Amino acid sequence: MENKKVWFITGASKGFGLLLAKQVLNEGHIVAATSRNVDELVEAIGPKSDRFLPLQMNLTTEDCVGEAINITYKTFGRFDVVVNNAGYGIAGSIEELTDEETRSNFDVNVFGTLNVIRSVMPYLRKQQSGHIINISSIAGIAPGCGFAIYAATKYSVIGLSDVLAQDVKEFGINVTVVAPGAFRTSFLNSESLAVAKRPIAEYQQVRNVQTKYLQMDGKQVGDPQKAIEAIIEVSEQENPPLYLLLGNDAYDRAMSKLDYLEKEFRLNEELTRSMAYQG
Repeated sequence: MENKKVWFITGASKGFGLLLAKQVLNEGHIVAATSRNVDELVEAIGPKSDRFLPLQMNLTTEDCVGEAINITYKTFGRFDVVVNNAGYGIAGSIEELTDEETRSNFDVNVFGTLNVIRSVMPYLRKQQSGHIINISSIAGIAPGCGFAIYAATKYSVIGLSDVLAQDVKEFGINVTVVAPGAFRTSFLNSESLAVAKRPIAEYQQVRNVQTKYLQMDGKQVGDPQKAIEAIIEVSEQENPPLYLLLGNDAYDRAMSKLDYLEKEFRLNEELTRSMAYQG
């Protein structure tokens, strides 16, 4: 176990999660990987071994998450890097998406992440070490038309990560929230990007944006291998950043959002500052 880190990666049967699990294993580390379908994990990565533990896990069920965390600890005795990668996108306006569709996206993207954090924190606190890496999206910083619910889940991941970093700093635990742009993974196919089941004809702009993104599948400029190598690099830093933007598009969108926010905040600065009692 010397010099080998134990990684716990959710959503590891495809996309970033799969590439990350394979790369970490190739570098000689230890991986516990989760998926809704353990057979897919075994097929994609390989059978259980002394360095690889495939786990079937329902991310939205706290007891199931806790069991996977407990099995990992009993198997490897520690956690060094915990990656909350599992999630999916959903396209549609707020009016078009049902309560069930909306809650389902929050259940996986937000509450699933919270389930993992709650379950693993007792072990990390006891160790007084560890690194939690939460995969958000540039949509959680600078969202676009037609993705309100998805953006809301990723805003939530950014917000909880920001405060989590402050809360766990005294235990020697680091937190990084990753905001990727468009990368050539399976994210834009039907398995990873849901669309509103009851579209409303009047939302033409939303449909146009949705079509644009679906047509981008397989043509994204971002190289996912470079993205996971960046995540691994950050995991090895003594003082890793809280925020990690990935891709030119992510960086440009984030900086444009900063400019936009400054203009918006200053627009009514006098009114904003006039709230104190007088006299």
